[in-house]
Amino acid sequence: MPNDCMTYQNSGYFSKLIVDYLDQKPELEKLYHRYPSIENFKEQIEEKSSNFSPENRHILVDELLKQYRNFEVSDATSNHIQLLKKKTTFSITTGHQLNLFTGPLYFLYKIISAINLCKQLKENYPEYDFVPVYWMATEDHDFEEINFFNFKNSKIKWNRESFGPVGRLSTSGLDEVLKQFSDGIGKGENAEYLLSLFHKSYIEHGNLADATRFLANELFKNEGLVIVDGDSVALKKLFVPYAKKELVQQTSFQKVNETNILLNEYKIQVNPREINLFYLEDNLRERIILGDGRYKINGTKMEFTEAEILSLLEKHPEKFSPNVILRPLYQEVILPNLVYIGGGGEIAYWLELKSNFDANKIPFPMLLLRNSVVFATSKQVKKMNALALTWGDLFSSQQDLFNKKTKEFSQFTIDFTEQKEHLKKQFAILNQMASQTNISFSGAVNAQEAKQIKGLENLEKRLLKAEKKIHADKLERIVLLQNELFPNQSLQERKMNFSELYLEFGNDFISQLIRELKPLENEFNCITL
Repeated sequence: MPNDCMTYQNSGYFSKLIVDYLDQKPELEKLYHRYPSIENFKEQIEEKSSNFSPENRHILVDELLKQYRNFEVSDATSNHIQLLKKKTTFSITTGHQLNLFTGPLYFLYKIISAINLCKQLKENYPEYDFVPVYWMATEDHDFEEINFFNFKNSKIKWNRESFGPVGRLSTSGLDEVLKQFSDGIGKGENAEYLLSLFHKSYIEHGNLADATRFLANELFKNEGLVIVDGDSVALKKLFVPYAKKELVQQTSFQKVNETNILLNEYKIQVNPREINLFYLEDNLRERIILGDGRYKINGTKMEFTEAEILSLLEKHPEKFSPNVILRPLYQEVILPNLVYIGGGGEIAYWLELKSNFDANKIPFPMLLLRNSVVFATSKQVKKMNALALTWGDLFSSQQDLFNKKTKEFSQFTIDFTEQKEHLKKQFAILNQMASQTNISFSGAVNAQEAKQIKGLENLEKRLLKAEKKIHADKLERIVLLQNELFPNQSLQERKMNFSELYLEFGNDFISQLIRELKPLENEFNCITL
C-alpha cells in the first residue's frame, strides 16, 4: 500500500487560515495561547490548575452524576467522573451537534482524538489524570443540519418541525426513521446490532439529548468517555457573572470585532452580535436584542428592563443560552479543560475568541485540529498498486490527476516546455536584430512569438487529448477509484455514516481507529480495512 498519506497543509481540504495556523505563522500568534505540542501542556496544566476552583469541580461532578443517573455507566467512565474532583485531573474536550445516528464519520474521529490525546498525555505527565469529554450541543436549534444521516448513497431523514433547543426535542417519530434504515440495511449480525443500537438509542429514550448520550456512551464507554450536557441549571449558575457582563457591557462584541480586523486577509468564520446570548424555552431559542434601553426577545413580544433581565438571569440562568461566540467561554468556565479538539471550521472561529477570554480572565485552551482519515479496503489498495497510484495522486483534483497519469502512460513526452524555451531564445535574437535595424519590426516579432507559443500550447493540448483516448480504460478505472475514496470529490468523513463501515467490518474499524489515530500529528491517516 502507498505510504505517502497527505499532510493537512498539502491536502487541499483546509482553509488558508488553518494551514497558516498549523504552520505556526508568526502573524497568527496573537490569536492563540499555546500551540498544542506535548511540551506546551505543562504550562497549560499549571495555568488551568491555578484558575479553576475546587468548588466548580464538585458542582461539575454532582451534575454529571445527575445527568448519568438513568444510564448504565462503565467503570472507566465512572472512574473518570470521580477523578474530575481532583485538582490534578483535567479534561480534553471535543464537541459536536446531536446529529442523527452520529451523522458524518468525523463525529467518531473527534472523540477518538480526545481519547487518544488523554492516553498520550498520561504517558508524558503520569502525575496527572486526563479525561476525554464530549460536549453535546444540546442547545443548538439548527434542526435541518442534524435531522438526517447518509447510508449507501441515500439520505435517511427525520421529517418533523423543531423550533427550540434540539436536545429537548422529543424522539417521537423516529420509529419511521428506523423503518427506513431497516429497509436498506440487509441481514447479518452487524446489521442486527446497528438496528438494535438505533432502537435502544432513539426509541427507548424520550429526547434527543438522552438518545445521543446513550449512543455515544455505547460506542465509547470502554474508553471512559464523559458526556456533558451544558443545558443545566447548576452549570449555568457558574456562568451567571459572565452572562451578566455580556448583557450589560457587550464585551465580546467589541473584543471579537477587534480580533477580526487582524483576520482581514482570511475568511471570517463567525461575526459577533451585540449580545451573544439567546433566550431559551422548550420550543424557543431566540436572540436577545438591546434597543432603546430595553432587552427584547426577537420574534416575540417579550421585553425587559436591565434590572428585570438581570433578575431573571439570577433566578433562572437556564433561560439564557450562549451562542457560537460565547459557548466556548461557557465550556471553559465549567470544565477543567486544557485543549479543544475541532474541525477546521471550529478552530477558525475559536481563533477569533482569545481576546474575549482575556477580557473575562479565563485561560484560553489549546486548539487542536481533529484527526482526519481516509479508509480503503484491501481490494481498493490492490487497484491503487495496479494503477501505480499514490495517495498524493488521489488527493489531487480529478483534472490534474487525469493529466498527470496520461503523461505517465504515454510513450511520448507530452510537455513542450523545452520547445517553448527554444522558441523564446530564437525570438530574443530576432528582437535584438529588430532593435538595431527598425524598431517597428519588434512589434511584428513579438506577435509572431506569441502566435507560435500559442500554437505549441494547442498542439500539446491536442496530443494530451489524443493520449487520453488511447488510455481511456486505465483513466476510467482511476476515476472510479478516486470517486469511491473521495465521494463527490470530497472527504469520506463528511459524507459517510459510521454504520456503512460497521455493517461490513463490525467494531474492528473503530478499534483500528483507536489504535492508529495520533492526535498531535498533522496528517491524514490512510487506513486499510
